[in-house]
Amino acid sequence: MKQALLPEDFDFKNNISLWILDESRKIISREFIFADFKEAFEFMTLCAQHAEEIDHHPDWSNSWNKVAVHLSTHSSKGLTALDIQMAKAMDIFSLQVQVKH
Repeated sequence: MKQALLPEDFDFKNNISLWILDESRKIISREFIFADFKEAFEFMTLCAQHAEEIDHHPDWSNSWNKVAVHLSTHSSKGLTALDIQMAKAMDIFSLQVQVKH
């Protein structure tokens, strides 16, 4: 199902302040840094479970303690509420993982 694109005046800074908007590529990005690989993998596992639940999957890569994430709704060719929902969830999961250790 195609999602509606975010309005032109959507306030990224107030909604997901740690994410970087690339308007030309129509993506939001963030790099998460953890204490070690185990924390990074735990974060990715939480994100993967959530992504399956909402049927919205990130483009990401992992290198030891770092996870680089790019979000966009490919079927809509831009940013939608699903991207914001996933970004907010990832922010929360990041904090949960770091607090536990």
